[in-house]
Amino acid sequence: MSESLLHGSCHCGAVKFEVRTAVAPATRCNCSLCRRKGALMSPMVAAADLQVVEGADALSLYQFNTQVAKHYFCRHCGIYPFHQTRMHPDLWRVNLGCLDGVDPYALEAGVSNGASLSVVEDA
Repeated sequence: MSESLLHGSCHCGAVKFEVRTAVAPATRCNCSLCRRKGALMSPMVAAADLQVVEGADALSLYQFNTQVAKHYFCRHCGIYPFHQTRMHPDLWRVNLGCLDGVDPYALEAGVSNGASLSVVEDA
């Protein structure tokens, strides 16, 4: 699927962003955090292709395990819009459910084995 400029936001609209990405192949991750948040993620995108256009101050950062990946959440509504990856810190993934006009339930998804990257048991 080809890349296009898409617009997205958190649930309450405090965080708005745009990203140049394809929506497929979509991915789920089996690490302890992703299992719990259940988000469907975009293919990896370069940092330059993701821009927060409003509400950067509403983002909260969560890191765990090796402290390399950066998972961002809206501090108002708690929604995860995107994260910086651990394996390739110069690349990001976007929560496809946050993108305008994208139906994440219409997409097939593979599974990334993030659990195998953990340095902490059951993380």
